[in-house]
Amino acid sequence: MHFQWDIFINMGIISLALLLATFIRSKVTFFQKFLIPNALTAGFLLLPLYNYVFPMIGFETSSLKDLAYHFLGMSFVVLTLRNRAPKSKENDGAGPMAIAILFQYAIQLVLGLLLTLAIIYTIRPGLFHSFGVFMPLGFVLGPGQALSIGESWGSMMSIEGLGSVGLTFAAIGFILCCFGGIYLINFALRNHWITKAELEYMGEAGTRRGIFSNTKKKLPVGSYLTTETEAIDTMTLHTALVIFTYFLSYLVLQGITQLLTLAGDAGFRLAESLWGINFIFAAFTGMLVRKFLVAVNANHVIDNMSMNRVSGLLVDIMVTSAIAAISIAVVMDYWLPILVVSVVGGIISTWAVIFIGSRMFKTHRFFRTLMIFGVSTGTLSTALALLRVVDPDFKTTVVEDYTYGAGIVFVLAIPLILLMTWPVRTFLTGNWLYFWMFFGLCLLYLVGCAIYYIFKSDRHAFRNKRQIWLKKKDGVSK
Repeated sequence: MHFQWDIFINMGIISLALLLATFIRSKVTFFQKFLIPNALTAGFLLLPLYNYVFPMIGFETSSLKDLAYHFLGMSFVVLTLRNRAPKSKENDGAGPMAIAILFQYAIQLVLGLLLTLAIIYTIRPGLFHSFGVFMPLGFVLGPGQALSIGESWGSMMSIEGLGSVGLTFAAIGFILCCFGGIYLINFALRNHWITKAELEYMGEAGTRRGIFSNTKKKLPVGSYLTTETEAIDTMTLHTALVIFTYFLSYLVLQGITQLLTLAGDAGFRLAESLWGINFIFAAFTGMLVRKFLVAVNANHVIDNMSMNRVSGLLVDIMVTSAIAAISIAVVMDYWLPILVVSVVGGIISTWAVIFIGSRMFKTHRFFRTLMIFGVSTGTLSTALALLRVVDPDFKTTVVEDYTYGAGIVFVLAIPLILLMTWPVRTFLTGNWLYFWMFFGLCLLYLVGCAIYYIFKSDRHAFRNKRQIWLKKKDGVSK
């Protein structure tokens, strides 16, 4: 009797890479100094193996892409199933945090599209018109979304390996987040953007090494039990709830696909593109399940800290598998456009985060700016790692404000995500109207965010334009 082992072989390889990456982080100062996430290290350890070694024994990267695709969807389920904390009086920063995130998304979209135009009319006329959109997909949304949408576009345009292009941008974003974030913190210290007392925690070994010391008397609590273990383990309940909700989102997408195929070829193509953004449907299904649990007074069985553990597992495996799934051959084919868009976009985006953050935020200005920089180049996990350096116990409301802000951004950004196929249509049909309509939509978002920024900056929007960080008389972060 023969059984399929592929998924467990991949999981075993990924697990070994994560263990090895954890050991490296605990021993090598370089990885501690720059807070390199273990999942990122593990992904790069596996990258050459999955490109050159494993294919010789019949192991391809397609199974890794499946892991990244599904774990991304389930991570969005976790995000929406969590119980919402009551708003506190201090929690007045969700709006500015949301607009700061959306501002970065709009900036990178506009930049990416303009740079794509420049590349098409200069060094690579045959480049597909949605190439520049991969920058915000990889930088802001992350590797899972970049892979999922890239594979969907590749299917539509009959171009192999576009998921790897998206993953490459995500990897570059991770590198910018880790190295740029630590440099930003030290630069802020030297220039008195924050006080030295706020950075004293950097010297504690547990944070730097990635594991707590065996001499630490009290370890932090990671989760709480909401069930009797003899009936069902709490982690089993949370995991089952996540997987079942993700299965429901699959049924929803299947139903929508069946309805759209009745409209002919156009409906079929639309349905194909929707599977590329299944994480949106997973999130909406999660919202509905949470509302149902609240309605039947059963939401108390959800422990947010347990959900954080499930999310951590999903994200670590998703990031590792996504990085390992990058096709080096495809990246080499697009290396020059990737380099141009990443360097120009990365510089301008970083400048914009600091300039806008120092003028729009009123409290904990650098903390909020650092958080936005982290999620605009890496993922939430890397952003939290950076923030933990300056706010180790998350005593400020920055994380709470980001949580509410991310929910606002998710709703506001849906039209952008749904209409990302318009530049693809330009490539397929030669009709530039689709490209310019999407560019106009991105520009509309950019203008809207700029208006909000000017309104919230209280006459500081363009004050001391030559200073990237606006120093206020009342000091730094409160």
